[in-house]
Amino acid sequence: MIKSMTGFGRTTIDLEGKAVNVEIRTLNSKQMDMNTRIAPLFRSKEIEIRALISKMLERGKVDVNISFEKNTPEDVTINTELAKSYYAVLSNLSKEIGNPVESDIFLHVLRMPDVVTSVQEDLTEEQWQKLSAAVADACAMVDDFRAQEGEILARDFEKRICMIRDMIEEVTPLEENRMVTLRAKFEKGLEEMNLKAQYDPNRFEQELFYYIEKLDITEEKVRLRKHCDYFLETMRDANANGKKLAFIVQECGREINTLGSKSNDFQIQQIVVRMKDELEKMKEQLANIL
Repeated sequence: MIKSMTGFGRTTIDLEGKAVNVEIRTLNSKQMDMNTRIAPLFRSKEIEIRALISKMLERGKVDVNISFEKNTPEDVTINTELAKSYYAVLSNLSKEIGNPVESDIFLHVLRMPDVVTSVQEDLTEEQWQKLSAAVADACAMVDDFRAQEGEILARDFEKRICMIRDMIEEVTPLEENRMVTLRAKFEKGLEEMNLKAQYDPNRFEQELFYYIEKLDITEEKVRLRKHCDYFLETMRDANANGKKLAFIVQECGREINTLGSKSNDFQIQQIVVRMKDELEKMKEQLANIL
């Protein structure tokens, strides 16, 4: 069973007055490439969050966004003495430089460091357990999404591999005709050079057999057929992965290239081009397989 690296998962939990949103998006990548945007309250657990996601999703470009919205008013404190001090200094400065606008001073005072502060909370163990469960749920959703995408890709791979396997059978009759055509071509060449009566028929047969043996593509067809069967077998395996399938496709490509170079026949080369076309389409899709 194969899985795509494209996925999406989103969960929302209530964490003591906070609506926490966990959103995970994944795309294809050769390695685990994770980008996180985590609210300050949860940053102390970033290492654990990354480890959990890496274990469950294995590979891909992963974007993680963990944010929250408060459902209750935030506890805020104002340092009155510090605010008065800032206000006095800014008022005197405003008078010294002749600034006519004094109504804006109060707003500037509120923006000064340490004047307005909110109560910083620490993430409790119970809250962390709930958050880690939410992250795991989002990862499970991503995994389900990947599996569904993988089923679609598996059907496409199976169709294309079967097409390549059927094309191998198209080559067989053309291969037999190629030998007849090759013999006729050599005999015609001898006639054109007026050597028909001078050559040794036995030697001619030996040379023709040697030449035909060099162009024989039986082994390439057998190996290509086995590679196609192995691809389907591997794809249906529970531990199927994109890298292994890519290696098998690479071996298929080698056999197809050799078949094309040894064919010495225009019709067979046309079939080889069609095989390569299907193989290239598979390579593009395999880049997105986990």
